[in-house]
Amino acid sequence: MKTIHVVAAIIHDKDRIFATQRGYGDWKDYWEFPGGKIEPGETPQEALRREIMEELDTEIAVGEHLTTIEYDYPEFHLSMECFMAEVTEGRLTLKEHEAARWLNKHELDTVNWLPADQIIIELLKQADGERNEQ
Repeated sequence: MKTIHVVAAIIHDKDRIFATQRGYGDWKDYWEFPGGKIEPGETPQEALRREIMEELDTEIAVGEHLTTIEYDYPEFHLSMECFMAEVTEGRLTLKEHEAARWLNKHELDTVNWLPADQIIIELLKQADGERNEQ
């Protein structure tokens, strides 16, 4: 099975995260974290900054590495490196996605996430629960 290496940005602003809706392909209308493929010679962080500029016309600061998701879709294996990120310049202008929303922790389950991105949602909810226990 072919492996596709991608990066994803969990763009956050206080207690909200930014989600985008796919406008094309087999998974059209599903929600995901923005990002894309890592090009040869790029670090994951460089790829993420480039992809966000291409897709959203926005500059980001790439923060901590949250996790790497390994997920088998029917046609390929996805290896997705996920990083926390913040907007440093720009207005998150949609250039490739159908829609976008800022979601707070109570709204995370109100959109239909791609299967691999659903794993990130569970990690975020788990981390939030651990913070609330402290």
